[in-house]
Amino acid sequence: MASSPVQIKCKGVLFDMDGILVSSIGSVVRSWSIWARMRGVDPQLTCKIAHGQRAIDTLAQLRPDLDSEAELKIIEDLEVEDNDDLTVLPGVLDLLAALPARNGKHRWTVVTSATERLARARMAAGGVPAPDELVTADFVTRGKPHPEPYLAGAALLGVHPAECVVFEDSALGARAGREAGCIVVATTFSHPAEQLDAAHYLVNDLVGIQVQLHPRDEGFTLEFTPIARQSE
Repeated sequence: MASSPVQIKCKGVLFDMDGILVSSIGSVVRSWSIWARMRGVDPQLTCKIAHGQRAIDTLAQLRPDLDSEAELKIIEDLEVEDNDDLTVLPGVLDLLAALPARNGKHRWTVVTSATERLARARMAAGGVPAPDELVTADFVTRGKPHPEPYLAGAALLGVHPAECVVFEDSALGARAGREAGCIVVATTFSHPAEQLDAAHYLVNDLVGIQVQLHPRDEGFTLEFTPIARQSE
């Protein structure tokens, strides 16, 4: 069920990557399952924990007795080499093409729990144009759900967090964006609506999100029709 259209005036957009720009679920499941079997951890539990947070945090949580940096290299190599069935998600390319630039610089960036190497590999495999600078797992000291990644993303754009819109698909990511002070729009790609209570708005995907430019100032407006929550 859809609710009434909304308009959000902003100056920057911060995109999560997996589950927002591209779908790499197959790669994630295959790679983390291989690692889990190598290290005697339940693959199903591993894949559940891995989504939405930095790999190094997942590794430390599951096998704190191992060298997390060494394990990170193993899982990163597995994921980078596996791009089978990776796809760009609906509406992504149209929305990115519609977002304005300022002084030749993007007014959007990517804030992901993936490493920079993995993020760029996945965006390239999906045909998604990557910004010159992005916020990755190796860019911050505290990953999602801590707000640091989205605060860093806003700073990268030179925009106050309250003037940024975050697109997320995970509960941890939605919390991070909300606590950073951004407006959070969550898709129901990977998490049910009831787990995304930190989001201000819910959508199925990025299809149909319209961008209205404001030629007299630095802002622009995103217009879309969110999904009505069950309580509404």
